[in-house]
Amino acid sequence: MENLVVRAETIIKNNQLRLTKQRRSLINLLVHQPDHYLDITMVDRQMRELYPGISHNTIYRNLEEFEELGLVEITQRSNCRAVKFSCADGTHQHHHHFICQKCGRVQEIQMPKWPSDFYEQQLPGAQITGHSFELYGLCAQCSRQQTSK
Repeated sequence: MENLVVRAETIIKNNQLRLTKQRRSLINLLVHQPDHYLDITMVDRQMRELYPGISHNTIYRNLEEFEELGLVEITQRSNCRAVKFSCADGTHQHHHHFICQKCGRVQEIQMPKWPSDFYEQQLPGAQITGHSFELYGLCAQCSRQQTSK
């Protein structure tokens, strides 16, 4: 966990951002649950408890900056946005996730590369700017617990 904090702080400094106590706290909050997405409103609430004067905009701006630096991954859920510390090593490698619907654990999965024109052929004239792909189910541990009942 300490290595993740050091890596994040180094990336922040190398990108000429100040390493404020609020940014350190935000990193520490996310690093303590690196394999779970956290509801951004919950992160906002916890940060505002630590720093009553901090604005919502500051928290969201920092999360967006962290995402641009590859430190966090932000996803859209059906009812909210969620964030987790990035499982990539800071190289902005594209990857996908399996998310356990019982315990919420997130695991990185590798996907085969499709031909670059695979989607363009299905969407003539469209410009694809990105995508999101997540698999849902029960992780091995939750699956074992369910079958042992």
